[in-house]
Amino acid sequence: MSSLCVPTVAGVCDPGTHRSPKNQKRPYTTRRSSGATRPGCSTKASTIPCWVIHLTLIGLTFPSTAGDLKVGTGLVDISPASGVPLDGAISQNGGVETIHDPPHVRALVFSDGVEKVAIAVVDNTMISGDIFDAAKVLIEAETGIPGSHAILAATHTHSTPRGVTGLIADPGFDAYLASLPRGIADAVAKANANLKPGTVGWGSVPVPEYVHNRRWFVEEPQQIANPFGETGEIVRMNPGRVGLIKPAGPVDPELYLLSVQSTNGKPRAVMGNYGLHYVGGIPRGNVSADYFAAFSVAIGEKIGADDGFLGIMANGTSGDVNANDYTKPTAKNEPFARMQEVADDLATKAAPVLEKIEHTSTAKIAAAEIVLKLRVRKPDAARLEWALATAAPADSPLRLTRPQVYAKETLALAGYPDIIDVRIQAIRIGDLGIVGIPCEVFAETGLAIKAGDVFPDTMVMELANGYHGYLPTEQQHEWGGYETWAARSSSLEVGAEAMIREAAIQALRLVAD
Repeated sequence: MSSLCVPTVAGVCDPGTHRSPKNQKRPYTTRRSSGATRPGCSTKASTIPCWVIHLTLIGLTFPSTAGDLKVGTGLVDISPASGVPLDGAISQNGGVETIHDPPHVRALVFSDGVEKVAIAVVDNTMISGDIFDAAKVLIEAETGIPGSHAILAATHTHSTPRGVTGLIADPGFDAYLASLPRGIADAVAKANANLKPGTVGWGSVPVPEYVHNRRWFVEEPQQIANPFGETGEIVRMNPGRVGLIKPAGPVDPELYLLSVQSTNGKPRAVMGNYGLHYVGGIPRGNVSADYFAAFSVAIGEKIGADDGFLGIMANGTSGDVNANDYTKPTAKNEPFARMQEVADDLATKAAPVLEKIEHTSTAKIAAAEIVLKLRVRKPDAARLEWALATAAPADSPLRLTRPQVYAKETLALAGYPDIIDVRIQAIRIGDLGIVGIPCEVFAETGLAIKAGDVFPDTMVMELANGYHGYLPTEQQHEWGGYETWAARSSSLEVGAEAMIREAAIQALRLVAD
């Protein structure tokens, strides 16, 4: 492990010893949102942090000499048992009653003869870093693929148990969490075991119909106090249809497609990447992988693939995006109908793009991982006092009020460490860059990463390799709204977005060089 920040004796990053591998004149330093620097940091630029939170780079491999490409696919069912709680940090959903469609882990392994990388997409709402880390230990032991070479990401279906450790005290929930590393590792091991010569290609198509920013500026009568009793927030999530001014951010309409074929042109796998939070319309108590799994089935049908084909849908940057257009009347749908409609239409629009994609049997493979040490938004004394006074008794049988939910979350954050590791990962497959970020990333951040133009095509996968909640920009924090309320669902410091965005671009640069 090597540090990209080399502090001088005075505790300041020396631009002469701390350089970008691509741009030798660019120091990696940062400012706090207040304008003051952290200990040990220069103030010359605002990019990747280098001070107390040393930026470390691990698991970097530069592009090898490309040989013939091999690709493997793996699929593992990870259905939870009946009764396992479906509750989240904020939501109170009850237990598993019915499996509508089984959640899976869908995995790809790519090898150019020198390097291997893996991608595993898990039908789960979000997954803690320690669960992914445990899976990576198993993956490396059983396949030789280092953890830094595996992007493991949750889809963000809202209809599975949350893969978050320490969330609920329940034996069934604990057993479910304990099963996830094994299920993830098994899918990657299957993909590694059936590596075969193949070809790869990629393309995209805009599908704006289903992506709408869910954060809106609203007129003053529609502005509400946050759960802590504070007023003055001018943005609301899911605001309804009264008093709307304009959305508080953009959306990313691109459906990206990674296609894998056998050497004779037979479809073997397609992975989509689309910035849509989830679709929903799933009755309480039902387990479903939402439109992510429905697309995975539909795309195979649309392109005439056989039973050995693997469809995948990974979530893009959708932390502030959903399928609801608040400028139109509320639509009524039967259960599960809307998710199937969205999946079928995405697959329909993807099929002609896939037909035109040029595939190659040689593609350079590389991987890089950057670890940031970022601060947690821990409660101050006043917020902690409020939480202690507001929290419901631990054994309360009643459904919690919103202030009680956030009082519980405040107390949970108080127990967090002050600083945590946040892993930003990039892999390269030919001229396609793929980034994994362990947050619910806003669309504007994903668009900014793509605009870095490191690769001709870039996929950004959120909820990858961990879960640190929403990732609003500093401006979005100032405007307020649900995604900014301090909780386990929004735990990182206010300036985290800029640091993570720049680290993602830098990780792409490292694998591109």
